[in-house]
Amino acid sequence: MPDPQSVPLDGQLCFTIYGTTLAINRTYKPLLDALGLTYPQYLVLSALWESDGLTIGGIAERLDLEPSTITPLVKRLEQAGLLARERNPADERQVQVRLAEAGKALQSRTTCLTETLLERSGLTVEEIIDLNLRVQRVRDALTAAGAGLD
Repeated sequence: MPDPQSVPLDGQLCFTIYGTTLAINRTYKPLLDALGLTYPQYLVLSALWESDGLTIGGIAERLDLEPSTITPLVKRLEQAGLLARERNPADERQVQVRLAEAGKALQSRTTCLTETLLERSGLTVEEIIDLNLRVQRVRDALTAAGAGLD
């Protein structure tokens, strides 16, 4: 294994993933702008498209963010008519978030993100899926390894 101090930036996985994240966000931005969404708002909607009716805490957990980060995103999406917040009648401390019809309908308009990523990356669907699974394995291993350090 090479000396960590001699590994150039392009040889460091963290730098490659960071640069790839920036490139994907630059690719998505004009598409999301046309939909009236920011990337974090898109992530909140994506979590709800997977499982409508999550709590603020549930969305935060799914996105690995703090609830205090999710609340303003949800408020803006509610103002845009894409979702609604309501107190859980069984536990008033919890705020449940449900997609409005406009939020549900928006999902089909976001397929352009995946299509554009595939087209511009030059990868096949199978290659993207394999790459995603491999990066998830690294993320999960690092998360598990760091869990005991908190």
